[in-house]
Amino acid sequence: MATNKVKTPEQEQTTPVQESALNELFIDELKDIYWAEKHLAKALPKMAKAATSDELRSAIENHLEETERQITRLEDAFASIGEKAVAVKCEAMAGLIKEGEEIISETEKGSITRDAGIISAAQKIEHYEIASYGTLRTLAGVLGYEQAAELLDSTLQEEKTCDSLLTQIAEAGINQSSKAEKA
Repeated sequence: MATNKVKTPEQEQTTPVQESALNELFIDELKDIYWAEKHLAKALPKMAKAATSDELRSAIENHLEETERQITRLEDAFASIGEKAVAVKCEAMAGLIKEGEEIISETEKGSITRDAGIISAAQKIEHYEIASYGTLRTLAGVLGYEQAAELLDSTLQEEKTCDSLLTQIAEAGINQSSKAEKA
């Protein structure tokens, strides 16, 4: 008759972090967001080109520069925990990028409504990134990866700032202006 042995807290603490299921989850999630950022860097120029408003175009172009720095920061986070930076397809980001492309193709070129749609798509992406980086930062802290936690927190703050900027751009006139456009 087999019995399931339950580890005491003292025994659990002796398990190296690198062998824990949480560490494996953390690395998998890092790989996921790394793919997401790399593919977002390819999608942002298309979004910027499709934008009508100079302010929105500029915000997207600035975020592209941030995204490129975030990719480097993720590579640094991988290195800080002794892992090679590897991208594994992020189905969520793939879907969000596809949705953004559909919004662009289904709205009239040069319309403010297209800008409202681009902001909608971009904020969905930002919210996904905020959730991902918030979780990753917390997991890094739990696992004792202080340098990775700091790197991830820097990106988390940038994503929150970008989301706020997109809200400001939408509320400063794009949403109201698009209301008057005919379908």
